[in-house]
This record gives sequence, structure tokens and C-alpha cells, in this order.
Amino acid sequence: MDYLGAHMSIAGGLHNAPDRGVKAGCGVIQVFTQNSNQWRGKAISDPDVALFKEKLKESGLHEIISHDIYLINLAAAPGEVRDKSLAGFQEEMERCARLGIGKIVMHPGAHNGDGEETGLRRIVEAFDHLFENTPAYTGMILLETTAGQGTNVGYTFEHLRAIIDGSAHPGRFGICYDTCHTFAAGYDITSEAGYKAVWEEFDRIIGIDRLQCFHINDSKKGLNCRVDRHEHIGQGAIGLSAFRFIMNDPRFVKIPKILETPKGDNDEMDGVNLKTLRDLVE
Repeated sequence: MDYLGAHMSIAGGLHNAPDRGVKAGCGVIQVFTQNSNQWRGKAISDPDVALFKEKLKESGLHEIISHDIYLINLAAAPGEVRDKSLAGFQEEMERCARLGIGKIVMHPGAHNGDGEETGLRRIVEAFDHLFENTPAYTGMILLETTAGQGTNVGYTFEHLRAIIDGSAHPGRFGICYDTCHTFAAGYDITSEAGYKAVWEEFDRIIGIDRLQCFHINDSKKGLNCRVDRHEHIGQGAIGLSAFRFIMNDPRFVKIPKILETPKGDNDEMDGVNLKTLRDLVE
């Protein structure tokens, strides 16, 4: 079983996600541990936790990764949104600690006009507070590369490095490299030379050892567009070459690669996209 997979629904309970992943042909999966558009998640009971762990073990999946809810903005100014974001992320960490999920992918956040430096500082302060106040969660936070839409930070490797360097707990951070977002932010991996240059830059600024996950998505929009719109593999502006480079890069064989492409009517597109990627392996 390889390290390819997709984001899976938790409809009907978290324990259903591993089975859905296996059915789609995944070796790894990503989930929301709660409804992604609500601040507060439904409490998970001890039997729920036990059932989830049992299903995960039975599935044979290499790994399950969590993604935080979309409402969270740790770059927000002091006030209601920041308070809710801190509480929501702490709840996520506590849930993942109980479920045995060791990696949480998160979008760094948006400064809402207060400036990138201010936004980045707020994220650092938020995580220092969260790590100190959530000792139950000992896993990693995976900062996701963003497209730089609106006032979002995290669209340059330097932004992600600043969060890591600013923190009192730098060892707690890894990176989730989203192929659509980084392309939209201007990182061009579509040619062999470009691919090599981008990863050299990533290694120099962040360190390749911090790469813990890929979100494997083509892009509906072009290079440096700053627009976050995912497309099926090989059907967007990125094209197949970049994915061929990733799928054949020996450094990334055991790095989870998660699809967040459109699902189709009955989730059938996950299987189609996974096959497209597997067919690229030489």
C-alpha cells in the first residue's frame, strides 16, 4: 500500500472514514474531526474513540491526518474571532490527542488588513499559548502553504519559516505542501528545472525534513494567480508533469499525498485521480 489518499467524509461518525478510505483505494486519509463549518464540535464519547481506533487499525491505513475547521483564524486581531479560534483549535488538539491522530494540518490565517508581520506574530503567539495549555496533544502542527488569496499569510516559504522561528516550540511544526496553493502563489514546479529550483528553495528556507504531507491538487487558475481553486489531476493549469516529478521523487515516497480534488457525484473521482497519479510512477 502506498502513501496516496484523499480527504474522507465523517458522515455518520468518525469511525466511517477509514472504511471509506479503503473503499476508495487510499493508503492514507485526511479528515475533519468535526463539522468544518461550526465553531463547536459534538463531544466524542469514549465508545466513539474506541470504535474509531478499532476501525483505523483494521483498515491497514499508514496514517490518518486531521485538518482544522475553516473558521479558525489564528492571525485575527484580539476579539471574538481570535477567542473562538483559540478555543476551536485547542478543542481540535484535545480531540486528536484522544483519537491518536498525531498531525493537524492548518491554514495559518488572514491578517485582515493589519499587515503580514502582525498576522504572523499573532499566529506565533497563538501557538505558544496553545502548546502550553494543551499538554495532552504531543503531535505536530502542519502549516499549510497557501495561495495568498485576500490577506492570507503563508503563501511564501519565508512566512512559514517566520512562524517556526518565532515559536518557543519550533520542533512542533511541519509543513503541508499544497500543490495548487503554491502554484497559485507563484512556485512553478511544472518543468524539471522549476521543480528542482523550488525544492532547493524549500530546503534552504524551511528544510526538506519538515515536509510531512502533500495536498495533491491541480489548479483551475494559472501560475501566480493568488486564487485557491482545486482541479482534477492533469486537468488544470499545473498539468501532469509536476505530479510525475512528485510521484517519482525518492525523497517523497513515504510522505502522505492527499487529494482534495472535487469528489464527483458518488465520490468516484477519488478513484479516478488516484489512478492518474499511480499511473505516473515510472
